[in-house]
Amino acid sequence: MGNAQDLSYPEIREAVQKLCAQFPGAYWQSMDRDRSYLTEFVNALTQSGFLSVLIPEQYGGSGPGLAAAAAVLEEIHRSGGNGGACHAQMYTMGTLLRHGSVEQKEHFLPKTTSGELRLQAFGMTEPTSGTDTTRITTHARREGYHYVVSGQKNLDKSSAAQRPIGTVGTNSEARRSDAPIEGPQRVVDRYA
Repeated sequence: MGNAQDLSYPEIREAVQKLCAQFPGAYWQSMDRDRSYLTEFVNALTQSGFLSVLIPEQYGGSGPGLAAAAAVLEEIHRSGGNGGACHAQMYTMGTLLRHGSVEQKEHFLPKTTSGELRLQAFGMTEPTSGTDTTRITTHARREGYHYVVSGQKNLDKSSAAQRPIGTVGTNSEARRSDAPIEGPQRVVDRYA
């Protein structure tokens, strides 16, 4: 096992600092003022591989894991930037990696790593649960070879582009208890 210095990813931190130096305060201020998406910044993070730190190498990612992802986001914020535009890209991969099918992983992860596809937003809450994600009611029920998903989600369709939508729901049995949600979950994909 490496020492604490190795686990803090100094090489990643230094590289992220250099990348962020290309995006000074004026860039962030203009994006905020114009309410613009940080396309150039996200593209630079993608091309440098920083948004794929949670994606395993077999799918084209660099794969060092959660501590590396935290180092990336810490350095973005330390530089005066805003990691909000990219953190979902990193963390939605965890759901896909844990609960997605092999076909979904093979389809979405390489495209996400290359920047061809962005999975940068997710909605876990529902109109009746607010931010208490332990009280979501969306669930999936197997019918033959398919799943029927029941529940209600609020989706933001901010552009006309075709985007994949992943829905995660618990099974019906898990919902009948007040215990934290564990066990079977499903990822269902379709295009909006």
